[in-house]
Amino acid sequence: DLMLLNASHDYEKAEIDYAVQMNLNAIRMEGFWGEDPYIYNLCDEKGILIQVGYSAQWEHANTFGAPVDEYGGMRTLKQMDMAVKSFRNQITWLRNHPSIFVWMYGSDKWPRPSLEKRYLSVLKQYDPTRPALSSAGEDTSIITGYSAIKMRGPYDYVPPDYWYIDTFYGGAFGYNTETSPGPEVPVAESMKKFIPADSLWPISSSWIYHTAGDDYGGFHNLTRYNHAMDERLGEPLNFDDYERKAQYLNYEGMRAMYEAFEANRFKSTGIIQWMYNSAWPKLWWQLFDYYLMPTGAFYGVRKANEPLHISYNYGKDAVDVMNNTLKNEKGLLAQISIYDFNLKQLLYKNIPVSILPGQKTEQIFLLPENPSLSITWFLDLKLYDSRHQLISSNFYALSKVKDKLEETKSTWFVTPESQFADLKMLQQLPDVRLDIQKSFKKKEDTTFTSVKIKNPTDHLAFMIHLDLRKKENGQSVLPVFWDENYITLLPGEERIVRGYCHTQDLDGQQPEVTIDGWNILSSH
Repeated sequence: DLMLLNASHDYEKAEIDYAVQMNLNAIRMEGFWGEDPYIYNLCDEKGILIQVGYSAQWEHANTFGAPVDEYGGMRTLKQMDMAVKSFRNQITWLRNHPSIFVWMYGSDKWPRPSLEKRYLSVLKQYDPTRPALSSAGEDTSIITGYSAIKMRGPYDYVPPDYWYIDTFYGGAFGYNTETSPGPEVPVAESMKKFIPADSLWPISSSWIYHTAGDDYGGFHNLTRYNHAMDERLGEPLNFDDYERKAQYLNYEGMRAMYEAFEANRFKSTGIIQWMYNSAWPKLWWQLFDYYLMPTGAFYGVRKANEPLHISYNYGKDAVDVMNNTLKNEKGLLAQISIYDFNLKQLLYKNIPVSILPGQKTEQIFLLPENPSLSITWFLDLKLYDSRHQLISSNFYALSKVKDKLEETKSTWFVTPESQFADLKMLQQLPDVRLDIQKSFKKKEDTTFTSVKIKNPTDHLAFMIHLDLRKKENGQSVLPVFWDENYITLLPGEERIVRGYCHTQDLDGQQPEVTIDGWNILSSH
């Protein structure tokens, strides 16, 4: 919820519409959200499952304001009476919502046994058929037993291959109730709204004020994230350079997290992003920011969660195809291309996928060793349906220099690295001017746009970013719903990207699409 609990219904609707847009099927509410049932009704309507439960504020001394033990801070009968009353009110208020699939009456810890017995009595009386969990973490209650889920982090930057490699903490196994690769820095337009112009660059105390604000785990800075940026992509020269590299880190990190959990199904059974949204303008833990502007992370999630998807498996150096639907798909064709940094094609392969069962991931190709690879190289993946229509495209910048995790130094919030993948050659990509055709159409209360983008050059057009704006004042239209974003086009390649907004959010102005990107000459 927003920090001042002042979210409008339009704002709440945008947040749930964004979950649908990212192809998510579940969110977690740590506490309550909204001041009425509206957001729960939305989840019922749109098919978003909800984990509803208590926050962790009563479990830690710095937020509870009193000493705590393994069961948190609820010790006295008066405190427990209040907690039970609150729990009963929550259940009787929300129990008729089919979107709620589990009650969580604990978060980081589990309740004192005497309190848990009272919670269970409430459930037995008011909602006896719905599952419940004593904790979001991997705890064992003497009343209800083992939780069979995990909350082992990470919460700070980890590289894309972490999710495939780690087998003890937050890697792609089990059900992870909260995790993420840490900071997700907003786009430049949003940053300029809450960071004063004279503090925008270099990174200043104004930035730190908008971090997680807690030195518990070192979340009060961007140190590990910035170090990864420097080592992977090169030290940023200015604010604009920092922002484009941040969106790349956001995109590749979040895409890999979801792809890994899909690749390992059903050894992995679920993942909840920490955090989904933002209570105020911040630089950490968000898929879209306080202003409802999607970040690179947003589109990384949407890409990874495509109904039919092709992806690179960082752990096995292989290509996977994924069917995230419930029905079998027949007659698919996977197209795999490897390029060196100068776009010399080193491998081209078509692989028929005769049948891909629903809810199934299959490894279809193991990448061969290739001594001709440059330090930074590219993997282009495409998946076609039985009519040879493109249904998934996925582009990776990869390196001969691999990330090396220091797994023996892992903690609950991060696994450090002794070596970073080297993608610094991306800084050498020549500028590209794209051919763009735009059209707009208004239908009832929605404005649709279609953008045909072609790369007419001999160079790679990397991380192309589309923005829907109000033509007169140049401000972004929010919320906005693009089919995809931060796309990459090879020489001669073209793509049609579609999007839409609510016409009322144009504030009476005409729509306009602007395009920029990693090495894209801006188009207005």
